[in-house]
Amino acid sequence: MSSVRRRSPASRPVPGLTLRAAAPADLDALVRLEESAFATDRLSRRSLRTLMARPSAALIVAEVDGRIVGALLLLFRRGSRIARLYSLSVAAEARGTGIGSALLSAADQVSAARGAVVIKLEVRTDNAGAISLYLRHGYRHAGDWPAYYDDGADAHRFAKTLSPPPPGRAAARRRLR
Repeated sequence: MSSVRRRSPASRPVPGLTLRAAAPADLDALVRLEESAFATDRLSRRSLRTLMARPSAALIVAEVDGRIVGALLLLFRRGSRIARLYSLSVAAEARGTGIGSALLSAADQVSAARGAVVIKLEVRTDNAGAISLYLRHGYRHAGDWPAYYDDGADAHRFAKTLSPPPPGRAAARRRLR
């Protein structure tokens, strides 16, 4: 019997990776990323532009060597302590490099800084890579949505309870908003 060693979600830094809030100049790259990452249920150019400016959203980009290779969209509701991870995309050539893990760690930080105690998301039941990533980051299966996606595919619902932020780290977390 062989043993499998699981990596910690934050154990593998990505060389040259920068995480930052999306800016209007990123719009073309974000549209290209959406088109390459998703066959259906893509965010439109108009939606991305609107969400970048919306205080109830956090659109975070992952950039390596000046090129956007990933993005994560969080949505927040006034008066709610639940954040919704609406979208996570990583360019095909950057998958498996730790970009998704870095974006999920940023999601935890930004959500906690905004007062969220839970992050919820939906993921296609046939997206084994994303499901594995979410499980490694402490998400748990919280139910299913039949025929959730435009093409009729089912979704798993996942949720994660956040730890309170350590003292003195809130300022660093706010910068990613």
